[in-house]
Order: sequence, then C-alpha cells, then structure tokens
Amino acid sequence: EVQVLESGGGLVQAGGSLRLSCLASGFGFDDVAIGWFRQAPGKEREGVSCVSTKDNTTYYHNSVKGRFTISIDNAKNTIYLQMNGLKPEDTAVYYCAADPLYFYDYEAPLSACGEMQYWGKGTLVTVSS
Repeated sequence: EVQVLESGGGLVQAGGSLRLSCLASGFGFDDVAIGWFRQAPGKEREGVSCVSTKDNTTYYHNSVKGRFTISIDNAKNTIYLQMNGLKPEDTAVYYCAADPLYFYDYEAPLSACGEMQYWGKGTLVTVSS
C-alpha cells in the first residue's frame, strides 16, 4: 500500500523556521520525483520544491529560493523541507507528493514540480505577522 505522510506543520511567527517531513512508502525510492506543494486559501496549488531521488536535482519556486531547502534521507524514504525566514504569505496547507513514474512523463533532469501520482493529506503552516 502506498502511503505519503507529512508532518511538521504548525504556527510560527514571521521570520521563524519550521521543518516539514514526508515519509513515502509502498514504492521504490531510488528513482522518484518527490516534493512539496502548497495551497493557500483562495489560491491555486503551486509547486514549492521538488527533488529527484536518483540524482538529487532540485527545483524551487522563485518565492522560496534562498529561504527553503529540500533534502532527502534515502535510508528512511523521507524528504524534508527546511523553511527559514517564513513570511505570512507562506501560510498554506503543504502537501507532499511523489511519483515513481515521473520521468516517463517528464524529461530528466528535474526542472519543475510537475504532476505527481501519490499525495499526502497535507499539513497546515500558519505564519503570523
């Protein structure tokens, strides 16, 4: 059974930090596109940061470059999103998503957060001003 499970959301003041975790199971982890998306109230979902577990290439949305860092622990089938310098506009539900067949649909190396097959239920990040 495939599972994608996020954790680590919460309430933080502007300028603060949070680290999100995502445990993915039920499929091989060595050649997967996996990453973080977010959806704020009244806005469309957007790709925040994604990574290829095969070659560690990463993508970051322009709005988070220099503040967020995505990382992989292959031994634990887990990715992390370290979020520093949080802003009120980062407030959203953050979803982890993964796709072991991503590179059948998209060319390598990873250059964006494209459509993903498996999704978590999301974790809420609230940044107060």
